[in-house]
Amino acid sequence: MLNRLLFSRLSPAGPSARLSILIFHRVLPRPDTIFPGEADAAWFDRMLGWLRAWCNVLPLDEAIVRLREGRLPARAAAITFDDGYADNCTVALPLLQRHGLPATFFVATGFLDGGRMWNDTVIEAVRHCAQPQLALDELEDLLGVGAKRFPVGTADEKRAAIEAIIGRLKYQPVDVRLTLTERIAHAAGVRPADDLMLTSAQLRALRRAGMQIGAHTVSHPILARLDADSVRQEIAGSKRRLEELLDERIGLFAYPNGKPGADYTPESAAIVRDLGFDAAVSTAWGAADATSDLFQLPRFTPWDRSRLRFGLRLAGNLRKG
Repeated sequence: MLNRLLFSRLSPAGPSARLSILIFHRVLPRPDTIFPGEADAAWFDRMLGWLRAWCNVLPLDEAIVRLREGRLPARAAAITFDDGYADNCTVALPLLQRHGLPATFFVATGFLDGGRMWNDTVIEAVRHCAQPQLALDELEDLLGVGAKRFPVGTADEKRAAIEAIIGRLKYQPVDVRLTLTERIAHAAGVRPADDLMLTSAQLRALRRAGMQIGAHTVSHPILARLDADSVRQEIAGSKRRLEELLDERIGLFAYPNGKPGADYTPESAAIVRDLGFDAAVSTAWGAADATSDLFQLPRFTPWDRSRLRFGLRLAGNLRKG
């Protein structure tokens, strides 16, 4: 009861309302020893129960319309997922249905039906490397000084190696990242799984279940590093492919990585608007209000495992200006 009152004060109904948009990527069947902070089914189930008790969870498109018109209910929230992982359908969807909550899934279309995101190639290569050390001597010139040998014998070492390698690759051009990650997998002696992402059938299953689908580019590039024509091709290509698969208009977009300035620019947002989207979401922290740019809406998810800490952090995010 206390939390409902707190959230009602921080996010009242009507013109002064604030919209909490939560962002997720994966929901694993069980906790991951390498990334224990990653959402797993048991935690996600509990968290959905907290949200249902505290918030009015709306479909994102409806929430955006009501935000624009000053008609949001108190304690308004929306749930979103980025990238298009298969566990969004196999693990997250049944839990969302159990709690009767809607969500929006932003899908990078180039990875549908057997594709794999570059960072997952790195993660799977390091995770399944059978050697105590991952030797990348031949890639040091490309990865940078110090990217030669990584200890990977323990879960902590694997996590450190993954974070270091991804940090060096994150802002490389898409084709360079792809080449390097495949070479890293080869050096690890690992053939990464090809069933991590949604199939077209699973995408349609999400939509049939009443979930919303949004665009998230084709190849998940850093839009700020591309020229305007390439940005337009990535965004329009994703929208077009999803509309073909679902036979309906796609009106929502999520920027890859999503940090304003670093990952996308005002020009990127202008292209999204020009392509006919209704709104777009970033990963800047905060809650949306009547003054928010509909094409740069903030998103935030507390990472806490306890009900109290999760609730307090969610309330803290509502206080952000």
